[in-house]
Amino acid sequence: MAIPSSPEASRIERRRAGVMEEALDHAVALMAAEGVGALSVNEVARRMGIRGPSLYKYFPSRHAIYDALFLRGLRAQQAAVAAAVEGLPPGVAQLRAGGAAVVRWAVANPALAQLLHWRPVPGFEPSPEAFAPSRDDMVLVRSAFAAAVRAGHLSPAASTDDAVRLWTVLLSGLISQQLANQPGVPFEEGAFSRLTGTAIDQFLSAYTP
Repeated sequence: MAIPSSPEASRIERRRAGVMEEALDHAVALMAAEGVGALSVNEVARRMGIRGPSLYKYFPSRHAIYDALFLRGLRAQQAAVAAAVEGLPPGVAQLRAGGAAVVRWAVANPALAQLLHWRPVPGFEPSPEAFAPSRDDMVLVRSAFAAAVRAGHLSPAASTDDAVRLWTVLLSGLISQQLANQPGVPFEEGAFSRLTGTAIDQFLSAYTP
């Protein structure tokens, strides 16, 4: 039988979580202003008004901050997709809305998007725990393709591994082109991001029965 947490323990846990979230907020702001590779534990601590060694109590290394940011970004992207596909029938409708939501979120959150879709930090790879939700994403994508095939909207080739890989290439390509060439430009105005719907439709047309 689990022993209930004491009020004091809960208070400490809430304070710790609050400090970590504040640190991540400052880290995102720093990366947005100076580049993803510019993240510094000491600079984040300075912005929080504490000393660098104090922050190491929460994040044992610079890469630990990147790892937490990767998970934060992944969860935020998932939330954006979930909101976009809510109420839509499984299959093509969800693919269109979900794919556009991924690109839209990335354009609005370039610092976190770079961690998710690029490898901008030498030596950093997300931990298995931080990367795990992305596997759930792929399960959902595969399910959407399979539903579209069952409904007769797409050919059986759309449910293959190659089709899913091409889907990720399509979305990552749109994101990369937009962030690399027009950083800061809104999704609807971007020379590349505004083509998202067209690119998705052309991709899906290649799998028309």
